[in-house]
Amino acid sequence: MSQHRQSALQQLWVQLPFFVWLIALWMLLWGQFTWLAFLTGVVVAVVVTRVFRLPPVELSGRVNLWRGLVFVSTFLAAVVRGSLLVAWQVLDPRRQPGTAVIAVALRTDDDLIQTHVAVTASLIPGSIILEDDRDRRILYLHVIGVHSAEDVEAQRAAVLRWEARIARAVGSRAQVERVRRAETAEHRPGHGVGNSGGASA
Repeated sequence: MSQHRQSALQQLWVQLPFFVWLIALWMLLWGQFTWLAFLTGVVVAVVVTRVFRLPPVELSGRVNLWRGLVFVSTFLAAVVRGSLLVAWQVLDPRRQPGTAVIAVALRTDDDLIQTHVAVTASLIPGSIILEDDRDRRILYLHVIGVHSAEDVEAQRAAVLRWEARIARAVGSRAQVERVRRAETAEHRPGHGVGNSGGASA
């Protein structure tokens, strides 16, 4: 096998997680898990990766299938839970659902993980991305169902958990270690509640 072909195969393997994610994202956006949705997702992924001149994305080349399964199953459960909570908040005649704009400071320094977290938070009913500050790694989300400072921190902690799940599924070992150290620091006695960042419903 020639060196050029080996390099092409290696590049294809590294880009495979991104390609698969684009297909999954397409199916989630349409809310259909059918062969037609899959095939059209493949076409969209090919167009996005081959036709449009996107800036290079450095992928870790690491995929943890078990962590990926945990992320997908947890995400689907969160979508169902979020849908029920939003429906209850809208129909509850006793009070109006509180709203807030929350700034979420991510712990990893990676464009792809930041994009994954933003898409995940937006797909879960109850929260949507308003702005993505790429340079400072801060996501700004509009969320409903917030009535107190404790609710705000709970929303932030939820998004940080999504970041951790995504990093453990497709992030590099250095990114996983960075998340682990941040989680350890956050659980130390005396750690300020307002030092964390994250949001979702």
